[in-house]
Amino acid sequence: MEWDTDDRQTVDLTALFDACVLYPAPLRDFLIHLARTGLFRARWTERIHDEWTRNLIENRPDLDPSRIERTRRLMNEAVLDCLVTDFEDLIPAIHLADPNDQHAAAAAIRCSADLIVTFNLRHFPESVLSPHRIEAEHPDRFVLRLLAVDEAAVCDAVRRQRMNLRKPTKTADELLDTLRVQGLEQTAAHLRTVIDLL
Repeated sequence: MEWDTDDRQTVDLTALFDACVLYPAPLRDFLIHLARTGLFRARWTERIHDEWTRNLIENRPDLDPSRIERTRRLMNEAVLDCLVTDFEDLIPAIHLADPNDQHAAAAAIRCSADLIVTFNLRHFPESVLSPHRIEAEHPDRFVLRLLAVDEAAVCDAVRRQRMNLRKPTKTADELLDTLRVQGLEQTAAHLRTVIDLL
């Protein structure tokens, strides 16, 4: 998937994307289109990239690793100032049940994120995040938050995603079915009420 280079200014909300929400291609594509609306600032790290790409290559040996690497590069080019760096020194002070999640929390702290967008809410307990004014948020709730701020911008992101799909193309209804399967059930239900805008 390709996206134009992002030159928009973003608002105060900063969201760090966990690897689990970047792993599925349809959700990843949707989140990148949303990041380009200017409704929030999207952040991730090369280590988060390493995690989702490694898992994808392991689980889908039929995919060309060079294409996955190209997607990773295009994501970094598409979203202005997306990469968080210099967070590693914070990792030892973060105590999570799964040490593999500590790097994401450290990156969120380093970039002063408001949210970690993740399916794994229990991996990021409030007791660890709240002192840093960070919340873990499910991607469905995250998109509903954006819809409440600017429904037209979110609809435009869905429409742009749909128009960019080639193999195969999808109707608005089919794309909403895809987003529902990706775990965005409430988002898909809401967007069906404005499907003519998609």
